Amino acid sequence: MLNQSTGHPALTDEDLASTILSDLKRVTREYATAATESVCPETRQMFTQLMNTTLTMQGELYTVMQQNNMYNASSPALKQEITKQLQQYQQTQQKTSQFIQQTQMANSQIPANPAGQMTTPAYQ
Repeated sequence: MLNQSTGHPALTDEDLASTILSDLKRVTREYATAATESVCPETRQMFTQLMNTTLTMQGELYTVMQQNNMYNASSPALKQEITKQLQQYQQTQQKTSQFIQQTQMANSQIPANPAGQMTTPAYQ
């Protein structure tokens, strides 16, 4: 279908909504990356808030699209697979917490160098 005033192909509502949904997904990923790469707590918090706001908008748009048959959701996941993934996530979370605690304890035991400054591990 062509736009009568411009003569260019016109986008349907579904095309426009799909484009916006894709952009919201991309922006969410970029905010997540920015938050995880931020050293400054205030900057990290800002990107986290932006990501949460974008996730909310993405969810609202998805709901509207699904209600208007503009989006075909994937097939439902098996409960067994969800439980397995949840257990793996919890194990990873526990290991990460232990690693952080061990690292914090190790950092508290690092002596100051002769200049009086704490040395910083290379992995920060």
